[in-house]
Amino acid sequence: MKSFLLTIFVFFQIHVIIGQTSLQEIALKNGKFKVGFLHYTVSDSARTYSRINDFNNQTIPRPILVSLWYPSTQNTIATTPMKIVNYFEILKKEEEWEYLPNEQLLNWFYYHNTPANQKHLQEQTTAYPKIEFANDKFPIIIYTPSLHASAIENFALCEYLASNGYIVIASTSRGTESRWFNRNHEKNIETQARDIEFLIWEITKSPNADTNQIALMGFSFGGLSNIQVQMRNTNIKAIVSLDGTERYQYALLKKSPFFNIKKMNVPYIHMAQKDIPEKVLKEDNINSELNTQFKLYDSLSKSKAYRLKFKNLTHSYFSTLGVLFEKRDKRQDKSDSEIMESYKWASVYTLNFLDAFLKNNTSALQFMNNTPLDNGIKNALLLQSTKQPEKDVFTFQDFNELASNKNYENLLSLYKATKKKHPTLELPEGNLNTLGLQLVFRPDSSEKGILILLFATKLYPDSANLFDSLAEAYLFLKNREKAIENFEKSLELNSQNQNAINRLQQLKE
Repeated sequence: MKSFLLTIFVFFQIHVIIGQTSLQEIALKNGKFKVGFLHYTVSDSARTYSRINDFNNQTIPRPILVSLWYPSTQNTIATTPMKIVNYFEILKKEEEWEYLPNEQLLNWFYYHNTPANQKHLQEQTTAYPKIEFANDKFPIIIYTPSLHASAIENFALCEYLASNGYIVIASTSRGTESRWFNRNHEKNIETQARDIEFLIWEITKSPNADTNQIALMGFSFGGLSNIQVQMRNTNIKAIVSLDGTERYQYALLKKSPFFNIKKMNVPYIHMAQKDIPEKVLKEDNINSELNTQFKLYDSLSKSKAYRLKFKNLTHSYFSTLGVLFEKRDKRQDKSDSEIMESYKWASVYTLNFLDAFLKNNTSALQFMNNTPLDNGIKNALLLQSTKQPEKDVFTFQDFNELASNKNYENLLSLYKATKKKHPTLELPEGNLNTLGLQLVFRPDSSEKGILILLFATKLYPDSANLFDSLAEAYLFLKNREKAIENFEKSLELNSQNQNAINRLQQLKE
């Protein structure tokens, strides 16, 4: 009996044609590193799980099946690279059919058993199992698969990134209690988000992982969970979305209690499928707004964002397995060569985006800011738009946090440097006065309050009120000489300051 996926957020392709593809024809040019690969299982003991095909009442700690691609400098002359069939053996474990004979793979899991697909299984990849890590630290990419999908669905892209100096870690997309998602998609998003956070914790144990440089990359349903994870984790530095469902299901994303569009403040790239033809929209009952609307992108204000639309890719072809194994939809799909070329460019854009924002590579940033034509891509391939983040307003509160971190020392120098960087910065006299007195009257911060008030009198040297407050502060700290000095200065600026008159009278009696 064949195993089937529950299909949502994916557009059906029921009119098909046979295609010809191969890893070699995709023509991704790997970087300087050899690619190592590990697959292993760890458990999240905070959650329980049931293997439904075991048909028992037993629950176990949630298994996290980890697939890991990484850079290596090991000599591989005597080592055999993996074949695609080895990735499908991982798929068997993920589907909980570990003992299924390999000859049944294409009969059992999703893809048609054709001579072309049988040939694909025997193709060599560029990954080598269990070779040594390169002796360095590398940025981390957490890959999030599509609905119910395998961690290895985009293995060619993951190998490509690893060869260019990234560690890529991924796990199966699976339900909360068992292999399958339920109809509560808010819960499904949260489940996958927690799996992502577990992977972040898992990879940070590696001595080769640069934990200061973490990006999320996801396909289809994985895009929803990635947005949620970024909004609640400040260590995420960038997001890559391969036709992520956040484009199509923004309303679902907003139901999360963690949703806050202002927290999406990291570089973001979304690569979208081509416009769906009118015939397909009607026959498959698809809302035509999917071709034009992107509410998440339109709502961004804090993120440098890129939006690419690939004119030759439908949804499935943003994954390696889709490019190689999916049958083509004769109503809308382009030729195999056009699909493979587009997948290659999607991979190249992914690498340059990550290089630009995780490695601060200036040539990669230039690539991202170029037009596709400038990058040698013909106009028929993709459309690109870019969104700049709104300029942040640096507030009094922001300055206070900055000053507090420096114990309120050298405030005038700090102010000048901050004002140069944020010309709109304003420090109202009243705010400084209130903050200074608040700190003075607090036993553990009195000296810091004095520093604030001294700084305020330098910014506002004609303010009788600030000198009066500074005098009150010194009086509170029993520094009679400084109190008299500043009450007198206040009176010089405002001879009608009755508080200063009264205080001086008391102090001089």
